[in-house]
Amino acid sequence: MSSIGTGYDLSVSTYSPDGRLFQVEYASKAAENSGLAIGLKCKDGVVLAVEKIVQSKLLVKGANRRIMSLDNHVGMVSSGLVADGRHLAKRGREEAQSFRDQYGTPMTLKALIERVAMYEHAYTCYGSVRPFGISTIVAGVDKTGPQLFVVEPSGSYYGYRASAVGKGRQLAKTELEKLDLANITVKQGVMEVARIAHLVHDDNKDGNFELEMTWIGPESKGFHEHVPQDLLKEAEDAAKRALEEAMEED
Repeated sequence: MSSIGTGYDLSVSTYSPDGRLFQVEYASKAAENSGLAIGLKCKDGVVLAVEKIVQSKLLVKGANRRIMSLDNHVGMVSSGLVADGRHLAKRGREEAQSFRDQYGTPMTLKALIERVAMYEHAYTCYGSVRPFGISTIVAGVDKTGPQLFVVEPSGSYYGYRASAVGKGRQLAKTELEKLDLANITVKQGVMEVARIAHLVHDDNKDGNFELEMTWIGPESKGFHEHVPQDLLKEAEDAAKRALEEAMEED
């Protein structure tokens, strides 16, 4: 970056001569270098997954959740600084609860994502704060059907049929584009997401990882819940077999 060291990256509210906010770009880099997170919108629900790199053998499996619920019907996963993700999830839960208390009905995902994105954008407007170092996937099923959005550190958000953020996102997106997203079910989505996560992961660089996955669909009765362990294990075993077969063919 040509303007590094010239003072334009000292404050989030200072533009460089070519119209860039460097601290927002640095926050995006923090998100890109974290574990892969995947969101998939299916015909009957949504699937969320995250690759959690095992940093220590002493970590308790399943204890360090990275996917959080914002409401009964909405889930969120982020790639980047874990503490930032938890703070944003807390804000999202407060917005959803406030809406439910005021109007007596669950908040639509579009309304919730607008409030979360505006909150994140506010942290790019003042010199006394810093941007959130996360890229976030928020997905759910409301009265309009399955919905999936990605919120960037700048506070901008986009609706997707499927998306991936974090390390290896380009390869993951390439694999997601091959799926028949209009006709895939959440159960099939679990199998595909597991396959993509194992395909993208590089054991030589990152070591072992734990795959955390949640879904919202008929099997969960419209609630955001973790995928049952037996189904998750079946999906991971199938993904490993497919990867081994592909390596043998090469």
